[in-house]
Amino acid sequence: MKHYVLDAHSLLAYLEGEDGKEKVISVLDEVAEGDAEAFLSVVNWGEVWYIAFREGGENRAGQYQDALSELGIQVLDADQEVTLVAARFKGSHKMSHADAYAAATAKLKNAQLVTGDPEFKAVEKDIKVKWIR
Repeated sequence: MKHYVLDAHSLLAYLEGEDGKEKVISVLDEVAEGDAEAFLSVVNWGEVWYIAFREGGENRAGQYQDALSELGIQVLDADQEVTLVAARFKGSHKMSHADAYAAATAKLKNAQLVTGDPEFKAVEKDIKVKWIR
């Protein structure tokens, strides 16, 4: 079975109909068919929520929250293990705090990180990346 981690970049591409959404849809189809599992760090879940909130207020944030809950993605809490791995990524590479959690989740789940964010080029030797653009 395949394992994927989605980041805010890939989910926003999907939710907002941006470039790369087709590749995200393909991953979500695999999940819906039972051929793959998808994960999302709660930190990246919060990132999607606050971006939606900034762009469209409470209504849009709620819509995105509802949409995410229907996709079959497992939202994972940020425990001590993932936080330590994220801290190592953040300390070793120029990347955002939230992106460090996406990378850490991918590493610990031995999953492909689904993203279009070029910030992850720095960690391609540490994790598998499925580029949507």
